[in-house]
Amino acid sequence: MTKTITFNELRKIKDALPHGSMAKIADELGLEIDTVRNYFGGSNYRAGQSAGVHIEPGPDGGLVMLDDTQILDFALKILEKEEIQIED
Repeated sequence: MTKTITFNELRKIKDALPHGSMAKIADELGLEIDTVRNYFGGSNYRAGQSAGVHIEPGPDGGLVMLDDTQILDFALKILEKEEIQIED
């Protein structure tokens, strides 16, 4: 499933995740941790892969087109389980 959000929204989700969440997501989905970091705006392509994220410049950090929402969905489940609100 594809999704379009702003880069700033994606970073807010990443920043709200509890410590260790990147590793948890990577383990659960069978990915390298740097691939998960790259999904949230990182750029370590030696250790991780591209995660189907396409960024278009624009307001609010630009638009991010996600080819697959699996990582985002898992991150949102973590936030929901921990009852963490994303700040606006």
